[in-house]
Amino acid sequence: MNQHPMHHASMCARCQGPLEHGDLRCAICGLAAPVAQAAQQQQVQVLRCTDCGAAVSYSAEAQAPKCKFCGAVTRLEQPTDPIEQADWLIPFIVTPDQAQAALRHWMSNLGFFTPGDLATSAQVEGLHPIWWAGWMVNANAYVSWAADSNADTWRSAWAPHSGVAQLPFRNLLVSASRGLNLDEARQLGPYTQLNYAVAAQQAQQQQLGPPNTTLEQFDTQRSAARQIISDAIENTAVEVLKVGHIPGTAFRHVHVSVLLQALETRRVALPSYVLAYRYGGKTYRAVIHGQDASCVTGKSPISWAKVALVAGIVLTVVIVILIVVLFAT
Repeated sequence: MNQHPMHHASMCARCQGPLEHGDLRCAICGLAAPVAQAAQQQQVQVLRCTDCGAAVSYSAEAQAPKCKFCGAVTRLEQPTDPIEQADWLIPFIVTPDQAQAALRHWMSNLGFFTPGDLATSAQVEGLHPIWWAGWMVNANAYVSWAADSNADTWRSAWAPHSGVAQLPFRNLLVSASRGLNLDEARQLGPYTQLNYAVAAQQAQQQQLGPPNTTLEQFDTQRSAARQIISDAIENTAVEVLKVGHIPGTAFRHVHVSVLLQALETRRVALPSYVLAYRYGGKTYRAVIHGQDASCVTGKSPISWAKVALVAGIVLTVVIVILIVVLFAT
């Protein structure tokens, strides 16, 4: 694995698994972490969205009564328990102008059922650079699997198979964001410029993004989020096993059991742009990758006139076919 700036400083005394700041126990063997390792974190004020639940760092200069993710009202909150914060910030590469141009290009290539004048008529109401919260996961694991496939089927359509594989997982991105839904976070795809990650303590001294970029906070500590990470590893293992491990080309009933050998995670802040645009009296949202302007996800309007046209054509064809069949008989 190529080394990048995000590395660990302490290890578990029993299994030598990596320990992270805030860990109460080792993620591999469960041994209690030293007291110094689970030290208290600085308490912060957050702006909590009353709609999507996103939490962002609060600053008096921001003066932002609305959520940058969804536009709903926010309230100031000071939690009793410490809030997890990103250890590393991934810098922006895409500029705001490039993000707006990417939005127009995306609108122009949404397909037939999108209004034809969307790219020219839509009005951009807001462009917000945001660092969203995520875990970057590295792990080694033994994976036991069982599945049906079309290999060695003989007379049946499916045949059972099983096995064990030792799999590495590198730079697996797991969303910890409440401002972005799971589909949006998944579709943003990989962040490849990890070598340029900057420690949060040094980020204030460098220009890593556009001015007034919003930083999302972690609501869940790593120990509580471990099940989310485990589920992500299992889901990724299923896809990896289908390529080169499970025989055949078609699969069903794929079940896996994962035994971790090592687990390393980093809390990272990932760059993106959230854009709100208005068309036909309604507001829609799109999210653009902060390092790859070609990666855009979001909601778009539907041209119901085109839908009705296609439905009418299909209905007409069906009627013609029925008439031909009736006369033929």
